[in-house]
Amino acid sequence: MAAPIWLAVDTPDVDRARRLAQACAPHLGGVKLGLEFFIANGPPGVEAVMAGLDLPLFLDLKLHDIPNTVAKAVGSAAHLRPALLTIHASGGHAMIAAARAAAGPDTGIIAVTVLTSLDGADLLATGVEDAPASQVARLAALAAGAGADGIVCSAHELPAVRTAWPEGYFVVPGIRPAGSALQDQKRVMTPREALDAGARALVIGRPISEAQDPAAAAAAIAASF
Repeated sequence: MAAPIWLAVDTPDVDRARRLAQACAPHLGGVKLGLEFFIANGPPGVEAVMAGLDLPLFLDLKLHDIPNTVAKAVGSAAHLRPALLTIHASGGHAMIAAARAAAGPDTGIIAVTVLTSLDGADLLATGVEDAPASQVARLAALAAGAGADGIVCSAHELPAVRTAWPEGYFVVPGIRPAGSALQDQKRVMTPREALDAGARALVIGRPISEAQDPAAAAAAIAASF
């Protein structure tokens, strides 16, 4: 991979997604397609974007259901050959284990812990009294014990989680280059800070996709490592 940048292509427009991915490809480690794109276009849209790209696919579906349903959904996505596929860690041990069992050997099951748009007050409103760091640590331990390959968390929680799970694959969203607008993110770090904290994959969307020149923005971020 040229860089640990996974471009979040958050658009329902297949042509725009393909152009964006192709323009930025030299500076990327992979392409992330999430719910907005997948619901609009389904597997054919994923195949259209990834066709001809020599990059791995991150299918960010954040699956969360009973174990049998999640296992079948993971199996249904197998033909897309995702390198990474997300589920919610809060689905529990059995669900995580079912997802891992249903995934092929080349697909990493990545468990989402606490979204980077949430802070302690948001967690408290959902009935979680612990601070984000404590909740992330709890869910990371659950994910590791159930066989997940890694987690999604903010870079703020990484040092402690990496110590407890040194072999984990840590995917970090909420990445904002210095001076960028936070938008709806609350627990953010710069790309360099996140890598220093132990991130393996940096999920970056709007700082690249909404830039006047997305390819140049991707190149500048890659050059900052």
